[in-house]
Amino acid sequence: MESQNYLGIYISRKTATVVCLGPQKKDGDVLKCFSVSVEGQQQEDMHALAGLIAQGCAERELKFSEITVALDCAMFMQHSVHSEFKDPKQIAATVRFDTEEALATDITNIALSFEIASNDETGSQLTVFTAERKILTEVLDALQQYNLDPINIEPDVNCLSRFICRYVTSAESEQTGTLYGLLSHRNGYLIVPSAATDEESLKASVVRTFLVGATQDRAKLLQREVLVTKALVEGAGPVNCIKVFDSTGALESQQLGEKLGMETGVIDLHSIAETKLRPEAECADPIDFSIACGAALVLREKGRSVDFREDFSPFQGKKLRFQKTLKAAAISVTILLVAVGLYFQTQLFSVSRGKNNIHSRFARDYAEVTLDKLSDNVKIKDAVRELARLLRRIEDEKKGLITNEKSISSNLTLLLAAFVKCAAQTGLNIDTVNITTKAIMVTGDTSNRQNRQKFFETVRSSGLEIKQEQYGLKDNRESFRITIAPKTS
Repeated sequence: MESQNYLGIYISRKTATVVCLGPQKKDGDVLKCFSVSVEGQQQEDMHALAGLIAQGCAERELKFSEITVALDCAMFMQHSVHSEFKDPKQIAATVRFDTEEALATDITNIALSFEIASNDETGSQLTVFTAERKILTEVLDALQQYNLDPINIEPDVNCLSRFICRYVTSAESEQTGTLYGLLSHRNGYLIVPSAATDEESLKASVVRTFLVGATQDRAKLLQREVLVTKALVEGAGPVNCIKVFDSTGALESQQLGEKLGMETGVIDLHSIAETKLRPEAECADPIDFSIACGAALVLREKGRSVDFREDFSPFQGKKLRFQKTLKAAAISVTILLVAVGLYFQTQLFSVSRGKNNIHSRFARDYAEVTLDKLSDNVKIKDAVRELARLLRRIEDEKKGLITNEKSISSNLTLLLAAFVKCAAQTGLNIDTVNITTKAIMVTGDTSNRQNRQKFFETVRSSGLEIKQEQYGLKDNRESFRITIAPKTS
C-alpha cells in the first residue's frame, strides 16, 4: 500500500465513480479514474456494485492507503436546524435532540452529521444531513466485504463543494456572491462557497441538492431552485452571479440568466478535469468525477468533513486496529507465560511430593532395621550406608562369624519349639512374626487368659526373654503382642 495515495468513491444505488488521488506535491494528479454500474445486470444490489469497484481497482492495480465515500443525495436528506449553542462540542452533544424536535419524528434508526451554517446571539443555524442506518450499513458492509473500509462517509454535495472551492473558486478573483449550479444526469447541486479562507473556520458553504427526473425541464427546475437558494442566503450577503454546468449540455445559460435577472457564466468542468487533473477517459459524468475527487481531497488536505460514520459506526483506524492486535498478542503471551510457569511449578511440586513420599515410606518400612527411628533431617545416603552395615552383620551371623550373640536362626528355632509345645493346649493362633537383629515381635491370641500365661511361661522356659508385652480381650479371645529377645547372661 502506498501511504500518499487516496481513494475517493462516489456511490449511488446502482452506479459508482472511483478516483485515486495522488500526493499533494504532484499538484493532486489523479492516477486513475473509472465508473461502474450494475444497471441491467442480473444482480443489482450494493454487494454487486462493491464487487465491481474492487474488480476495477484490481484491474488498474490501484495502490492507496485510505478510502472515503461520497453518498448520493438520493440516499440522504438535508435539513435546517437551530441549536441554542455555539460551541461545536455542545452542538454535537445535543444535535440529535434538536433534529428530532425539528422533524417531529423518531430518529432512533437515523444517522446524522451537521455543519454550522451561521451563528448569532441566539445560537447556531445548522445544516443537518440524515440517512437511514440501514442504508449506511448496507454500503459499509458491501465495501468491507472486499476489504474496502472507508474512513468516512460524506454527503455528495459536501464533496462537490470541496472540489469547487479547490479547483474553481481558487482560480477566480471574486469568491463571494457567486452561486454555482450543477446538473448531473440524475441530480442537481447548488453551492455558495464560504467567504472564509481558513480551513478550520466553522462557517461552511451553503449547499442544496435536488433530484432531476429524466423527463423534467432542466432549465425550469434549476430556475426554481436558484430562487429558493437565493432567498436562503440573502441574509449572509447578496448573490449577484450564477455559474452553471449541465452534464447533458441541454441547459442554455444565457436564457437562464435573463429569466433570473442575474449575471450568468459557465463552469468549464471538462477543461478542469482534463487539464488540471488528467484522469483517464473512463468517467461517465464530469460531476460524478468531481464528487469522487472531492471525497478524496478530504484525506489529502485533512480538511473539515461531514461524516455519517462518526455517528453510527466510527472508523477504528489503523492505529487502533494495531493497538487492538498488539493488546491481544500481549494477552496471549501473558497467558502462555503463566501456563508455562504453572507447568514447571507443577513438575517441581510433583518431584518434591515424590521425594517426600519416598522418605516417608522409607522411614515407615525400614525403621525397625535401623539403629534409631529415621528423623526428618536424615539423609538418604546415610540411611543407605546404615542398611548396608546391617546387611553385612546379618550375613556374618548366618556364617557364624558373630559368637558373642545368638544368631537369629537359633532364636527362631527356640520360638518355633515353644509354639509347637503349647499350641494345642492353649488354642494358640499366631497372626504376625516380625524379626529384627535385636528382637522378634509376635502378635496373636489364645483361648483365654490362663492359656496366654501358659504360652508366656513356655516361651520363657525355652531360653527366650519377653521384653515387652501387651494383651487384652478381643472377640472373646485373649489377644497379645510381645517382643522377644534372647536372655542375657
